[in-house]
Amino acid sequence: MESWFVYLIRTSSGTLYTGITKDIQRRFTEHSNGGTKAAKALRGKGPLTLEYQVKTRDKSSALKLEIAIKKWPKQKKEALIAGALELPILLD
Repeated sequence: MESWFVYLIRTSSGTLYTGITKDIQRRFTEHSNGGTKAAKALRGKGPLTLEYQVKTRDKSSALKLEIAIKKWPKQKKEALIAGALELPILLD
């Protein structure tokens, strides 16, 4: 079974970006370099900081959690980053 991760990246202006990947370091490097594989929302917004990452059971769980987090207000995302919020049972 492949490991999938949900992650949050903070831009230099404080905006939080949520994504999923199988390889956190590779994906963060792609975003940071701002090349063709970087998310358009992050290009030119550096320096970037990887603020949060969590391993999920599978790709389906990662997608569901990503969608849920993207709907949250910033305050709730900040609580997740700070460790003051527990996630739904989609994790490993």
